[in-house]
Amino acid sequence: MDKHLQGGKAFGFLKSQQDVKLNSINEVFLTDPKYAEEEDLSSKLDMFKNKYMEFDLNDQGDIDMMGLKRMLEKLGVAKTHLELKKMMSDVVGGAARDTFCYTDFVNMMLGKRNSILRLILMFEEKGKDQEPKESGPPQRKTFSDLP
Repeated sequence: MDKHLQGGKAFGFLKSQQDVKLNSINEVFLTDPKYAEEEDLSSKLDMFKNKYMEFDLNDQGDIDMMGLKRMLEKLGVAKTHLELKKMMSDVVGGAARDTFCYTDFVNMMLGKRNSILRLILMFEEKGKDQEPKESGPPQRKTFSDLP
């Protein structure tokens, strides 16, 4: 990395490097015969890349425990430390690691196993389409509303 970049320029440079790296990984998945039958694979991989880049990644570009915790809190699905450890072990296949990479993330999202994180991320969009809750005091109840 250029030593003269500061602040936003350095961040933009790192994000562009990350984008190139993730695109090369996506190309591997596109050419993999294992995923040849997956419909609309290219757009799914682009969506996964964008979701992955929303995480707070560590220096190696992997998702760590705290990045996952912050992302789930943003989604409104806070988890305990033990639940996060179980989720991480589901993603990496039972290995005792505290991080997972983009390849593990895509395998999780395209795989047949249902992990909690996969379900949360898949249904995040459905939650956005719901009608907004009414704000303010609740409506006045009548006798006909009682059971």
